Amino acid sequence: MDEWVRQAEAWVGRAEIWIRQQPPEQIYLAVAVVAVTVLLLVAGVSCLKSSKPNTIVLSGLSGSGKTILFYQLRDGSSHQGTVTSMEQNNDTFVLHSELERKGKIKPIHVVDVPGHARLKPKLDEVLPQAAGIIYVVDALDFLSTVQATAEYLYDILTKATVVKKRVPVLIFCNKTDKVTAHSKEFIKKQLEKEINKLRESRNALSSADITDEVKLGNPGEAFNFSQCQNKVTVAEGAGLTGNVSAVEQFIREYVKA
Repeated sequence: MDEWVRQAEAWVGRAEIWIRQQPPEQIYLAVAVVAVTVLLLVAGVSCLKSSKPNTIVLSGLSGSGKTILFYQLRDGSSHQGTVTSMEQNNDTFVLHSELERKGKIKPIHVVDVPGHARLKPKLDEVLPQAAGIIYVVDALDFLSTVQATAEYLYDILTKATVVKKRVPVLIFCNKTDKVTAHSKEFIKKQLEKEINKLRESRNALSSADITDEVKLGNPGEAFNFSQCQNKVTVAEGAGLTGNVSAVEQFIREYVKA
């Protein structure tokens, strides 16, 4: 330690001698260069922090309750329910449940993509900017739509932009306030079974027939969501009654306040 101290003192002494030998203009210039460099580094770090995505994508079939969920998150109201929308809801806001919190809160950008098949290209446009994806499932009418629900989810989970960026996905089982609604455990198992069938049939296609698609699961094993490269979780609630805490927790896990 003493040796290090002596070396440091020697370096400081040499630096003082060098500084005294330099013209004042050169010293001022050196100080200015250092100051500008520090400012640029600070600005660069700030830009990196602010560039983190804050977009949450609401996806799912038409009628699953995406638009009601959008309004609950933004306004704290279902607006007395909505009809199936063919227009994209797109807004940046602080979660309604956080409006009473003190201090600065980071707003989120929420995009509600209509579930109609003709509008799927809209989903492809927003997925590259997603910090998280909320896939809304109608738990009340699930069995009659299970195949279409699984196909749409499969398309999302195999998107290269989603897999490579490890975009987390929340499967939100909506309308579970109804007595006849299916549980999240049942929905999870049925979706895994359907996706396993899709995986087997699509893997049989030649790679030339598949574009921008990543294969799901482990070869020789039945599919389950834990095999996905990005995190997939399942939760339940009801947008119409305001039971959306699971969605809000998911959002704030990936878009920090």
